[in-house]
Amino acid sequence: MNLDDVPDDLSAVLFTEEQITTRIRELAARIDQDYADRNPLMVGILNGAVMIMADLSRALSIHCEMDWMAISSYGSGVSSSGVVRILKDMNTSVVGRHVLIVEDIVDTGLTLAYLIENLKSRNPASIEVCAGFRKPEAQRNEVEVKYLGFDIPSDFVVGYGLDYAGRYRNLRGLGILSPSVYS
Repeated sequence: MNLDDVPDDLSAVLFTEEQITTRIRELAARIDQDYADRNPLMVGILNGAVMIMADLSRALSIHCEMDWMAISSYGSGVSSSGVVRILKDMNTSVVGRHVLIVEDIVDTGLTLAYLIENLKSRNPASIEVCAGFRKPEAQRNEVEVKYLGFDIPSDFVVGYGLDYAGRYRNLRGLGILSPSVYS
């Protein structure tokens, strides 16, 4: 779905499909260099990271393995509930592995901080984070994002894997959801 398919639902377009694709290729080139001989385990965080995980993995020129986790600190609203839950754990052991967490967005950082600590307890060789988007003004937990797509404002955004009530994930760009849609 194109951003211009839902113009009345967005108050602004932040990034087009082309801008996101260009940035993902840049991140992939850095990851190729940093993990050249490491065979990283990319752990995508469902559901939002599906888009970036697919695009990033296809842009890589190194071998990698993939697994998935589902973790939530959101209910059905537009802000974090503050309670982190693992809804689906991964199937792959991380012991001695170089883990690259692939996340759609870092908002408060609560979910990601919890996830990093959880994975550290499983004895990986290393853990790094790749995130498509980050809201620096909303961040309450300090988490290092080594591979970052874009910093964005604290508005509620949709597209490129990010949804509101299950909708808009398949938008090819990223836009600010108009408050009239969710208020």
